[in-house]
Amino acid sequence: MTNTPSADSAADLDWFKSSYSSNDGPDCVEVAASPSAVHVRDSKNQQGPQLAFRPAEWSAFVSYATDRV
Repeated sequence: MTNTPSADSAADLDWFKSSYSSNDGPDCVEVAASPSAVHVRDSKNQQGPQLAFRPAEWSAFVSYATDRV
C-alpha cells in the first residue's frame, strides 16, 4: 500500500462511491481502479490523502472483508 500519488493522475481516474456509503453520512469512501493500483479516498475530501493498493493486496482485502459481512 502507498499513500502517495502513483503515475495514475487522480483527475484521470473514474471514481465511484461505495454502495455502503450514504449521501448524508460522514463516512463516504470512493474507489478507482487503474491497471497498476486500486485507489481509495474520502469522498468528502477529494483533494485530501489517498491510498493506493496493488491489485493483489486489494483482492486479499475484499476477500477478507467479504468473509466477515
